[in-house]
Amino acid sequence: MKRILKIALGVVAILVTAVGCQLVRNSGDTPLPDTSQDTLRVATYNVHYINMRKETGAWSRGDWERRKGPMDLAFKEIGADVIAFQEMESFGGRNVDAGNLTLDWLLANNSDYAAAAVGERATFPSTQPILYRKDRLEMLDQGWFFFSETPDVIYSPTFNGSFPAFASWAVFRDQQSDDVFRVVNIHTDYASRTNRLRSVELVAERITPWADAGEALFIVGDLNARFGDQTVEILQNAGVNFAPVTGTTYHLNHGINLFSAIDHIGVMGSPTVVGDPIVLRRQFDGEWPTDHYPVIVDFDLQ
Repeated sequence: MKRILKIALGVVAILVTAVGCQLVRNSGDTPLPDTSQDTLRVATYNVHYINMRKETGAWSRGDWERRKGPMDLAFKEIGADVIAFQEMESFGGRNVDAGNLTLDWLLANNSDYAAAAVGERATFPSTQPILYRKDRLEMLDQGWFFFSETPDVIYSPTFNGSFPAFASWAVFRDQQSDDVFRVVNIHTDYASRTNRLRSVELVAERITPWADAGEALFIVGDLNARFGDQTVEILQNAGVNFAPVTGTTYHLNHGINLFSAIDHIGVMGSPTVVGDPIVLRRQFDGEWPTDHYPVIVDFDLQ
């Protein structure tokens, strides 16, 4: 019996040590460098939907009241020229337009930003907006496609029939340099690997003509996949160069840094990474704004 207890304690000790090492390896909060007019700051941030049918509890309307101040502080700290959001939705149920509390809040408190990849709900899925600095960037075009057998039909179910998922995109002109670039904002299915693979295959198919035409492209978002996963490799094989984000970007809404990065920023064309990618692994005003950390990368557009 003593021998069995020793073995069990040894196994527990090994597991605790392994988890501890993983937490340390995936943690760390590097300070953001100052922004520069010579670079373009690109960010991605999954902010989790608000369940408008719940008054209290996780992700409820009441919980949004707790989160919204810290969310604004995080947004201001990021200081991006362009930032792609995922799950920016106030969900009231099917066929119910509950508005977009998060989008309205950030725009109301950050008048130097405007929203791209948004529109009337009947014609544009507005849960993946791309916010941008109005004094630097001009939006030229915007659009979407769904991860579906019918990608150009709005709100099409995914390949296995589950809830709709999609890519939003917007084209911008840098008013400082006159450079034009496109941001493609994606969020793949966390539950179905088949959906993820078919979704990024569609992304690769859609971005290839843009890249072949010489466009500068940023492919950003929540891929629900780590480096080395086939989901990421499909995009890499299409020519997307991902910034080498290390450590956790999804923290279970408790600052638990168990997993490698699943939120990524990639590029095609002339832009090059300046410095190291930054992940802001911190609370704001003592709270977690959401269950993901923001990812930030500075680029030289030339």
